[in-house]
Order: sequence, then structure tokens, then C-alpha cells
Amino acid sequence: MFSPSEVLGDDGPFREHIDGFAPRIQQQQMADAVARAIASQGRLICEAGTGVGKTFAYLVPALMSGRKTIVSTGTKNLQDQLFSKDVPLVRNALGSGARTALLKGRSNYLCPQRLELAEEQLESISLRPSLNMIRNWSKRTRRGDVAEITDLPEDSPLWPLVTSTADNCLGTECPKIEDCYVLQARREAQAADLVVINHHLLFADMALKADGFGELLPECDALILDEAHQLAEIAPQFFGQTLSSRQMLDLARDSIAEHYKEAGDMPGILEAADELEKAVRDLRLAFGTGTTRAPWRQIARRQEVVAAMDILGDAIDELHAQLEPAASRGKGLESCFRRAETIKARFKLMKVGAQPDGADGYIHWYETYTRAFSISLTPLDVAPIFAGHVEARPCAWVFTSATLAVGEGFAHFSRQLGLDDAETLHLDSPFDYESNALIYLPPGLPEPNDFRYTEKVIDVVLPLLYANRGRAFLLFTSHRALQQAAELLMRKSEFNLLVQGEAPRDELVRRFRDGGHSVLLGAASFWEGVDVRGDALTLVVIDKLPFASPGDPVLQARIEAMRRNGGNPFMDHQLPNAVIALKQGAGRLIRDVDDHGVLVLCDPRLSGKPYGRVFLDSLPAMPRVREASIALGFLADLSVS
Repeated sequence: MFSPSEVLGDDGPFREHIDGFAPRIQQQQMADAVARAIASQGRLICEAGTGVGKTFAYLVPALMSGRKTIVSTGTKNLQDQLFSKDVPLVRNALGSGARTALLKGRSNYLCPQRLELAEEQLESISLRPSLNMIRNWSKRTRRGDVAEITDLPEDSPLWPLVTSTADNCLGTECPKIEDCYVLQARREAQAADLVVINHHLLFADMALKADGFGELLPECDALILDEAHQLAEIAPQFFGQTLSSRQMLDLARDSIAEHYKEAGDMPGILEAADELEKAVRDLRLAFGTGTTRAPWRQIARRQEVVAAMDILGDAIDELHAQLEPAASRGKGLESCFRRAETIKARFKLMKVGAQPDGADGYIHWYETYTRAFSISLTPLDVAPIFAGHVEARPCAWVFTSATLAVGEGFAHFSRQLGLDDAETLHLDSPFDYESNALIYLPPGLPEPNDFRYTEKVIDVVLPLLYANRGRAFLLFTSHRALQQAAELLMRKSEFNLLVQGEAPRDELVRRFRDGGHSVLLGAASFWEGVDVRGDALTLVVIDKLPFASPGDPVLQARIEAMRRNGGNPFMDHQLPNAVIALKQGAGRLIRDVDDHGVLVLCDPRLSGKPYGRVFLDSLPAMPRVREASIALGFLADLSVS
């Protein structure tokens, strides 16, 4: 019987079945470590640097083990790639007959029942062509996965009308249950040997179990969490409570629809739903214009907010009262009544809130968007909650990413998730960074809070862009700096600029690859999950160290709590998170064994502050230079070659 490392070795089947496959000792080491964790139901934390091939390193032992495995990754795009591309490659190379399944959250699947309702009730003429597109697709789709429709934007107002949520799903009482794509996907997941999910679904399952309402995922022998550096950021979204304008407006809209279907003789429902819609919109107006993310205490006593909250509470109570006697009329109204009960309880919770500094373990905050808002109670520390879920699921747990360690240590990652007893493994990238890349630290830049900072960064970057003939990513820590830089480059250069927000991320990346000599400007979402190999990208510029905004209410509360407990929030929390984020951004440069390029880190704090060494020591071993001539010469040589 071969071991996973032997399968991935010189004489293994991957050389024969996969074009361009090259054995890597780090990949083999990781594969054997994952196999040991699966066999012993242990816990493994593994950082696998770019080029290790971590996907094969965990898929091979998972499929060879014969154990039921769930693989969770960071985004739906990565989930689709893993299921459609990587898993079939590994199965074919191994000659495995393992059954595989793809499982997403219910909002990713068409709901035939809600599609029928939308066709009956849609009033917007402008949305009719898109609805017809969905109807035509519904007649030929097998999985009902809305990602199959690429011509309709993800933020189309139609999607909430033709997909379901846990709130509005009719469950076993649905007249279309035999056609339910969610149920079909879950049945396939139950029967599969390997299931591919994403982190949001994993946490939704944990939250559902915690509330005692069952589960979304099947039992398994191993859970492998790829892109695990995202877990601590995603977890609080599911382990707390949120009341959003969308939840309430959806309830009002569905109550109106069900009133016409099942309770036309009860006009009080219609009136109460209208009042709820108005109260929700009035509260949004009371919050003020613009987008905000702040502690609830900042507005909790503002007169217009207090008044709007009182009116909203009365509107929720009235709709709840109107729906109660109507609930027996039909499953739709019964579902609306249950949702009204939940919203009523959640509103009461949000009105009472948490202690102002998070001393009771929760952070009370709000966020406004252009037309919407949410009010949240978020746990201050998710580690004990997450650790409890790990303990409650007796299986192997494998956490992996290219960016988990700070320096060589995993203390920060382990502390965030309560993983005190896990085995750890740090595997460096097999790529030759020392020969193929260098880090340029430009001298003479002002402090990052200087109002001229972005302008000075562009002055530094322009000669590099010309020497490199474009072919660059410019990564920013704020959208404001991104837009300012884009305006400066439009005035001072003639490069083909691709600016975040002008098109979906994947479309911009496609244009960048195809454009040959483009310059792409991006913020947070471009720092990770973007893979451009070869000569299309040979220059990556990062404007500032990616410290989280100190004005964020969740971060504020965590900092206050750490100070109360005698900790050092900067060294123990803010710095490690920024290091991991910088590693992600820097990782965009070298994506393959033959890639070359220059990484420009503009922030003068890297050289001027003692903590700068922590950032630099966490990056791959590349030569570091401060002379522009060396960086320009390196890029000029690449352009010639």
C-alpha cells in the first residue's frame, strides 16, 4: 500500500496523469501529516507556502483514506474551482471511485416555489427580461446553482425573490419539495465520500446546531479547512445576532404576498406590513446619510433614532399580532408568523443591547449602507465558541493556508480559534525567491498619514511602471487611496488602467491577463484569491501596511477588552493580523516556479519602526534593496527577456 507521499513522489501516478506535475518534498510532507491526522482523528495546523501544492496534499490522503471528508474553502469561486477542476484531477490520477458532492448555502440555489411566486407578483417591467432568463434556465439546469447564470449580476434584486432563506423556506410543506435543489444537494452530500463546501456554510451549520435546530452538513470523519486564515474573521458573523433592514422588509413583502393568497379577508396584515416597511425606511433615514460602521452607543440616545426605534418596535408588534390568527390559514402565513416572532425577539435584544465596552462578552454595533442597515451583537471572543464546536465534532480537523504563521509561530492563529493542542507544521515555498524576486523599500516617503502620501507613492511607482511596461498590481489599504491613485495615473500616464469597481473582480483579472501590459488597482478583495501567472504580472506595489481601521467598532471593543485584561492589543492582535494580510498581498507576485518580479513595499514604517522587522521576517527570503536603480534594472531585464 502506497503512502500519500509516495503517490505524490517521483514514481507515483501524478507524473503520468497530470501535465507539468513536479514532485515537491514539502507537498509530500504535508500529505503524510494530513494522513496521520485523519487516521488519528487529530488536529493539524499547516502553513503551506505558495507553490507547495496544498490542494493535492490534502485531497490525496483524504481520498486514499476511505473516510468521509468535508473540505471547506474561503469563497464560492474557490469552492467551484476545487470541485470542478482539482478534485477530478486527483480522482483520475488515483483511479479513485470516490463519490463527490458540492454543497452551498440555500441562497445559492433556485427555489422553484419562489420562482413561481415571483412570476405571479413581479411588478417591475424592467426586471421581466431577467426573470424570463431565469425561467428558461430553470428548464435545463440540473443542480439549480445560480452561479450557472453568468449574465445576471450577483446583486440583482431578482435573486432574493427566486431563492430561499432559512426564514422563508416552507420545508416539508412546500408544494414544490420534489423539485427542491437544496434538498437534492443535501442528499448528494449525505451519500458522497468527499463534500466540498465553503466557510460560510460551515459556520451556518455550527450556528444552527447551537440553536438546536438540526444541521446542514452530514457527519464526517475529517474536516479540512483551506484558506483557514479567514476563519476568525468570518466566525463572529454567525456566532452573534443581527437584525437587518433586509430581514424586516422581506418579512413585510412576503406577508403581503401571502395575505393575497391565503387571507384576503384580513386587511390588517396588509396595513401592518405597509407600516413595517415605512418604519424600517424611517429608521434608515434617522441614522443619517452615507455609510457608517460604529458602536451602537454613538447613536443610541439620539432623539430621532430613539423615536424611530420606538415606532419600528410598534410596527413589528402589530404585524406579529396580525399574523398570529392568520397562521393557521396556510404554510406561507405560518412561516411569516414564525419569522415575525424571531424578529420581535431579536429587536428586543438589540434595543437592550450589550454593555458599552463589551464587558459582558458582546459588542453592540450598527452598520449603514446606501439604503439599508444592520444592528448586531457580536461575541468579543469566538475562541471558546469555536473550540466547543471542534470538541463536539469527533473527527480530524485540518487547518491550512499559505498564511497562518507570524514568523515561524502559530500562536496568534491558535489563540483566535482556541486550538491549543493542535499539531503544527510550517512548510516554506519551494520557489526560488532569492533569485527570481526582490523587495524594493523606497526611501524618502512621508509618513502614511501625510495628506500627500498617495501622490508621493505614485511618483515612486511611475518609473517602475514604465520600466516594467505596466504588468503591475497596485494594492491599496483603502478605497479612497485607490481612487486618488487612479486619478493621478490617468493624468500622468497612458497605461491601460483597470480599477476595482469598474467591473467584477474576475472580469478585471481576465482583462489584466489578456491585456498584456495593464495596471490593475485594487483594495481588500484583490489582496488574496487572485492568481496571475507568468509575464503578465511582474510588479506588485503595496501602498501601506494593512492594519485594520482603528475606528472599526468590533476592533475597538477587542482592544479595550485586551487592555482591561492587561494584554498588549497592538502586539497580540493588530500586528499579527496585519502581518498575515501583508503576506496575502505579497503572495500575488510569485505564483509559479518560473515567475519573476519586484515587490514594492512603500510604507516607511517597515524600516523606521521596530515592528517592521516582524513583517519582513514573515515574508519569503527575497533580497531587499533601497536603491531605485537596482529595482529598475531588475525590471528592465525582465522586460527584455
